[in-house]
Amino acid sequence: NPVVVRFGLVNMGVAPAGQAVPNTGHHHMLVDLDELPPLELPLPKNDNVIHFGGGQTETMLELTPGDHTLQLLLGDHAHIPHQPPVISDKITVTVQ
Repeated sequence: NPVVVRFGLVNMGVAPAGQAVPNTGHHHMLVDLDELPPLELPLPKNDNVIHFGGGQTETMLELTPGDHTLQLLLGDHAHIPHQPPVISDKITVTVQ
């Protein structure tokens, strides 16, 4: 701890929430989720769905010791995932 996570995007751009720019969005990090949230609704904001509405591409996470899963999901200006979803593979990190 802390866990530094850097993320990016290929073939699309990053724009802050609230800015409706074609082919852009902002990242949402899914932490320790077994199932995706509903992809037709705005993504919730809680400990398991972290919003990067400012267009951030890096964060520092404080995670409890043990294994954790991380996955990125791109949302549009209103936090709704694109169709088809722009989503990363899920990775597992081990915090000591």
